[in-house]
Amino acid sequence: MLTLFLVPQIPINIGDVFILDGDEGHHAARVLRITVREEVLVTDGQGSWVRAETLSVEKKSLTLRVLESGREDKPRISITLVQGLPKSDRAKEAIELCTGAGVDIFLPWQASRSISKGNESTVEKFQSTANEASKQSRRFWTPIIGKTTSTADVVALIAQADVALVFHESASMKLSDIPLPSSQISQVLLIVGPEGGLTDEEVQQFTQAGASLCLLGRPILRSAHAGIAAISAVSSLLKIW
Repeated sequence: MLTLFLVPQIPINIGDVFILDGDEGHHAARVLRITVREEVLVTDGQGSWVRAETLSVEKKSLTLRVLESGREDKPRISITLVQGLPKSDRAKEAIELCTGAGVDIFLPWQASRSISKGNESTVEKFQSTANEASKQSRRFWTPIIGKTTSTADVVALIAQADVALVFHESASMKLSDIPLPSSQISQVLLIVGPEGGLTDEEVQQFTQAGASLCLLGRPILRSAHAGIAAISAVSSLLKIW
């Protein structure tokens, strides 16, 4: 399995020579100790990718030659996860898990019972976590980490989605009981509460806006772990997996 690196721009022509430098070049040369003639993958995180051969290794960079290039289409069904902000270490864990599961947009939500408070630096750290998780899971489309979202913002997003699901332990309907015709769906919104759970007011606002309240399973998952379970279940129901 080839190592994947993420850069802002990549050449796409076979035979093109380019330098992998910056943090990615340093990591490749000093940490991973990539060697001459070893092949790697490089992506721009926007669907484009190349398979390249290492021509030379410097202290903080690699010189690469493009052997193959391609482009992966954007997924037809986009999954957005609204995650009630847990503690910082749990938030990082949630992003890592959901990135591996295939989330397209991750929105930290400042819920009523959220312990953590989001800010711009938090979003930057979250995006860095998503970038690293994308490389580990060999994703050519890096998920977008949005700014910290308010409850009013979530209500507005529900109206824009083809299907919006709120996961709550008090729900009487199971996720598998909700009809999800994949041919009619392109935008999916999933809402997971924080560690303290959803308030009655939040549940009422979301369901009145058109979201379906559903049960993810009998065992109650941690907030940071519920997202990957929800994405996995929905991906299976919509035949993404």
